[in-house]
Amino acid sequence: MKPFDFQRANTVPEALDLLGPGGAFLAGGTNLVDHLRAGIREVSGLVDVSRLDLTDITETAGGGLRVGALVSNSDMAAHPLIRQRYPVLAEAILAGASGQIRNMATTGGNLLQRTRCVYFYDPATPCNKREPGSGCSAIHGFGKYNALFGASEHCVTVHPSDMCVALAVLDAVVVAQSREGERRIPFADFHRLPGDTPQLDTTLRPGELITAVELPAVPVAAHSTYRKARERASYAFALVSVAAALHLEGGVVREVRLACGGVAHKPWRAAVAEAELTGRPATAEHFRAAIEAELGSARSGPENAFKVPMLRNMVVSVLEELRDGGTPQRRAEQGGAA
Repeated sequence: MKPFDFQRANTVPEALDLLGPGGAFLAGGTNLVDHLRAGIREVSGLVDVSRLDLTDITETAGGGLRVGALVSNSDMAAHPLIRQRYPVLAEAILAGASGQIRNMATTGGNLLQRTRCVYFYDPATPCNKREPGSGCSAIHGFGKYNALFGASEHCVTVHPSDMCVALAVLDAVVVAQSREGERRIPFADFHRLPGDTPQLDTTLRPGELITAVELPAVPVAAHSTYRKARERASYAFALVSVAAALHLEGGVVREVRLACGGVAHKPWRAAVAEAELTGRPATAEHFRAAIEAELGSARSGPENAFKVPMLRNMVVSVLEELRDGGTPQRRAEQGGAA
């Protein structure tokens, strides 16, 4: 690890003033510190923002919630209003990492996780995210975890966050502060597909500090859930995951929201499937037809082709569960097994 300056800020304006060229903000450090230790990233200085007054979850005038950037993942998942109004978000957070990491990880830090594959950590192999222009080892190498959607010739890796898949389905807004003022970023625009600049994971500008995430009032979100397929029961990224919310009237889909994880460089909102399903009877056949329409743009190779039927079956199963009122959240409320 190379030497760098370390300063602690007590207010947002102070943090913005302390950040110099090549510097970074540090909160929980569960991702950034690993990269510094491994030599993947170098900084001229760190500004500790862990003492800023950004640890509250408050209701907004429009009936939504504002989550401070320093709210820990554990606290957000346990918050009664999150569990009541946005169960998909609580479930997604609890599906991610370990309890120890959730206690340290922050809302803002989770948003800024590097999108990465196994080659990102291996300096002996080319990686366009680590060293732009060097090449992508995963394209012709170990491809089990590669993307189905939105990949490019420069990068085929997938976004690691569970929380962000839920935020995508909720149409959250990221609030960022700079010396020039506040900027509000729709969640759909916050993370990037790789294109020819895979080293850029988000649209956050240099010098901006995430201060909050706002969750709009989304009535359908009260009937939502998250499911994740992974290689081990704890502390593993998703092979495939699904965040879903469903509202029915007379057995017909009036509103459906779907987002997928483990399949793209950013949380993948399944807009094609949503449009295909809205207004149709809530049957397994229509659920399957909707996700098949979404999968029409999927591109897989020999090693990650398993993700296609896995995603298809998971979407159908999750929507059936929501249709039948059997979400984990409801079972827990009724005293059954979660």
